[in-house]
Amino acid sequence: MTGPTLTLEGVTKQFGRVRAVDDLSFTVRPGVVTGFLGPNGSGKTTTLRMLLGLAEPTSGRGLVGDRPYAEHPQPARLVGSSLDPGFHPGRTGLAHLETYAPQVGVGRARCREVLELVGMGDFGDRRVGAYSMGMKQRLGLATALLADPPAVVLDEPANGLDPEGIVWLRGLLRRFAEEGRTVLVSSHVLTEVQHTVDEVVVIARGRLVHASSLAELAASAESGTLVVAADPAGLARLVADRGWTAEPEGAGLLVRGIPAAEAGAACFAAGLELHQLATRTEDLEAAFLRLTAVPEVAA
Repeated sequence: MTGPTLTLEGVTKQFGRVRAVDDLSFTVRPGVVTGFLGPNGSGKTTTLRMLLGLAEPTSGRGLVGDRPYAEHPQPARLVGSSLDPGFHPGRTGLAHLETYAPQVGVGRARCREVLELVGMGDFGDRRVGAYSMGMKQRLGLATALLADPPAVVLDEPANGLDPEGIVWLRGLLRRFAEEGRTVLVSSHVLTEVQHTVDEVVVIARGRLVHASSLAELAASAESGTLVVAADPAGLARLVADRGWTAEPEGAGLLVRGIPAAEAGAACFAAGLELHQLATRTEDLEAAFLRLTAVPEVAA
């Protein structure tokens, strides 16, 4: 199975004076798990809705393969999604799936099969109103998988899952990618998906801020040196004289982009007594927060 490539081309979405998505372009390849990351309110869900024809872009377009989602003869058989599952609390989980089954050309047996696949085989006859959040997440995933689609687009699928459920979801998505499917998963927490995804697309305030493999994102993590001196004022003068970028950390300064050897040598030359000199390297979460941080406005 080979899934379709998913493409956003210069997509913008305006709600009155608010630009929720701003000239966004990226590509999602089959055979890998792509994480679509950004803080809450950054435009992720709006972007996915435009990709799947649930919202009209102000400008630009989303493509599934060579055409927009809605122009495919049976788009729901091509892309499974969990964006708008529309749970009715009075229906059972099985009845919910049976409502969607005719739209993708499957029967009751497939509904039972996907319930088993997502670990809900024993709960299909319970009313959805009695489901936990994690159970609803699994039912939403079952809805997305009804047609056994070559592409899946999932919005925050780990929300509400317990640690065991997250490990299960990770394995399922990896298997989909290994089968050649296209897998796009949104999240506002990098640590939630970093053990799952191969590639990342990061947005903030509706704009693309980073797109690469996860390994390349890790390689872009900034490093620096924590310097604690007996004379904090003298250290601050040295940092200013050298034109270094630094920020307070504990009793000292974290100097960005300067190796410990260079910082130590400069302090020695300036006659500064050091109490601590240590290398600091960002983890993935810190790199993500730096990419998505709101820029400071000068006073």
